[in-house]
Amino acid sequence: MIKKNYERWIFVLPALIIVSLLFIYPFFSSIFFSFTNKNLILPNYKFVGFDNYAAIINDKTFWWSFFNSIKWTVLSLFGQVLLGFVLALALNKVKRFKWLYKTLLIVPWAFPTIVIAFSWQWILNGVYGYLPNMLVKLGITDVIPQFLTNPTWAFLTIVCINIWFGAPLIMVNVLSALQTVPQEQYEAAQIDGANKWQVFKFITLPHIRVVVGLLVVLRTIWIFNNFDMIYLITGGGPANSTATLPIYAYNLGWGSKLLGRSSAATVLLFIFLILVCFIYFKVISKWEKGVK
Repeated sequence: MIKKNYERWIFVLPALIIVSLLFIYPFFSSIFFSFTNKNLILPNYKFVGFDNYAAIINDKTFWWSFFNSIKWTVLSLFGQVLLGFVLALALNKVKRFKWLYKTLLIVPWAFPTIVIAFSWQWILNGVYGYLPNMLVKLGITDVIPQFLTNPTWAFLTIVCINIWFGAPLIMVNVLSALQTVPQEQYEAAQIDGANKWQVFKFITLPHIRVVVGLLVVLRTIWIFNNFDMIYLITGGGPANSTATLPIYAYNLGWGSKLLGRSSAATVLLFIFLILVCFIYFKVISKWEKGVK
């Protein structure tokens, strides 16, 4: 027994080392530097206690970025879940060429973020972009829409791009969950005269809601922490209209070189996500008990 346990840890050790290097060290170093005045230019630093946290909380740009992150996450998550759910329900009913439809619909998720960002930049460019110029030629608008330079349009545009990008992941996972629902229950409901809404509410939803809940948790974390898509498409502009907390922390750390203050921002971001995930898991736990 001792030998088997020893061998098990030998196999796990490489993964633990990698996780330690890629996650644990950066995590604790961020917490450490958040209590210092660490600057990327200056070699020396000293402890300043909670001064970085106080400075961030009193910074209007922080709160602007925070509420932008909330809007960005809520709108993107709602759109991704709704679109992915509808596509999964539709594909579940498809009998012919299902593999083809799934392949075509998963395309947005298959490409790297940088490819997607630069492609949409080219499509939506306010000078030579394909979509804005096509809208003018079709007579839908007289002026070329500035999707990426107008503050209102820029935020809505990146939200729509993120929905288009993330919905396939929801679709694939929900579709897999739908295919595990026992067909006998659908047949029994049909014999009992249940309508489509009743079938969905009392059979389909109870079987897949835990999967959907876990997807919501994961997507909330990924969307809230999303940096590359926003930065590559708009850079947080125009006029900070698309600046979120990761963009704010990046600008502090690599723009202003204030690594200590940037680390404090990331720690606050982490605490907020922990609280949100705690609420999520409480709800999912109740769902699991309900299913049982």
